[in-house]
Amino acid sequence: MKAAKMIRYDWTNLRADVVGSGQGLTPADLDAHRPAARAAVERIGARVDRGELGFPGLPFDKAALAEVERYARAQRGRYHWVLVLGIGGSALGAFALDAAANGPRPFRKKKVPAELVVLDNVDPLILGRALDQLDPRRTLVLVITKSGSTAETMSQFLIVYDWLRKKVGAKKAARQVAAVTDPKKGDLLEIARSEGFALFAVPPNVGGRFSVLTPVGLLPAALVGVNIRQLMAGAGSVVEDCRKPELESNLALASALHQFLLDTRYGKNIQAVYCYSNALYPLAFWYRQLWTESLGKQRDRKQREVFCGQTCVAALGVTDQHSQSQLYMEGPRNKVITFWEVERNPYAIRIPRLFPKRDSTGYLGGRTLNELFRAEKFATELAFTEAGRPNCSLVFPLADEHAIGQMMMLAEFQTAYAGEFYDINAFDQPGVELGKQLTYALLGRAGFDAERARIAAYRKQKAALLKR
Repeated sequence: MKAAKMIRYDWTNLRADVVGSGQGLTPADLDAHRPAARAAVERIGARVDRGELGFPGLPFDKAALAEVERYARAQRGRYHWVLVLGIGGSALGAFALDAAANGPRPFRKKKVPAELVVLDNVDPLILGRALDQLDPRRTLVLVITKSGSTAETMSQFLIVYDWLRKKVGAKKAARQVAAVTDPKKGDLLEIARSEGFALFAVPPNVGGRFSVLTPVGLLPAALVGVNIRQLMAGAGSVVEDCRKPELESNLALASALHQFLLDTRYGKNIQAVYCYSNALYPLAFWYRQLWTESLGKQRDRKQREVFCGQTCVAALGVTDQHSQSQLYMEGPRNKVITFWEVERNPYAIRIPRLFPKRDSTGYLGGRTLNELFRAEKFATELAFTEAGRPNCSLVFPLADEHAIGQMMMLAEFQTAYAGEFYDINAFDQPGVELGKQLTYALLGRAGFDAERARIAAYRKQKAALLKR
């Protein structure tokens, strides 16, 4: 069997001798941080070996993969929609996998086992319209929350499950729900057991935004026809390299160090992921959550205030050449651009030789849309480089399951290593937790009296200021 191609990383245009002194990396920058890079690999590797970090082992968990495949086979042909109730890491990965494998919306593969609908917000407009338009008899519901108590997901669940029960009856409704949550604790676990839902576990040592290769992402993906075996094979194919201590042999380690140095040494505190593929564009939003929620921290491990983290934004090529590129070319020099591109497209579309005497059409006739697309990316890359704007490229052999699996594992290791360079905990999210606690207090959840007092004081202060 022919070996699958691997994602390539071209960081030539991150170098100071290409984009200019003070704008890019020098050999001295990298050499000075080689000991830190080796130490980062050792620390993350030790945590993996102790079982504290579970994401690198997920591609090799054959039992979990088989369990998901059995369930997906049993549901094949029974439902038209797979409705995912989740938010953040419980939703973004499934959406990215579906788009890459089945095509971006609204134009999809001609035939998929079911259509994915991801409700990752509690905007009443979205949920209301979904329930208006979905057929409850042909809808399989996946409720996904590792904690089993996320307010947004649990509110969605209460509404959707009540809708199902009223439309198809209590017994059938329970057969149309699967839950993905912690295997040992949480309200969703208890509800799923009492109602008789199909139940899938998120390993305790895998955090929410690192959980796409658990049933969190695998279950919805398998139900809509994604080849999850190829996905896991791709992810597993890069794990060994991701644990190597040399920058030259470890894409995840090198890219983490590059972004860290560009941020902390050269002021590039915004990473723009410029995605030249509609199929990969949703993956950029999955990556954005992984990178920003993991690395945006007020304090380091010694509890010093550091306010670190690199903002990540998503751009779509060539669409955003006509919007964001102006800012990236001539705006503040605080950005590094990471291009994502695909070597091979399943379509080759020739441009007809119509209106050959017109200046704006004559040169296009006889060429292909593929040539135009590649030229647009190359021209944008060159323009940024000549303007002294550092940029790099991740080149996917295809927008398929194997390559997406590679990318997801590389990104998770990259994020873990970046956390070591910043000396922060990349696996918690204290800033997000405060917002959750205040929301619980506003809605009357027990045990949040201190937060209710804070809210009352804030409202009093605001009212006084408005009277001035």
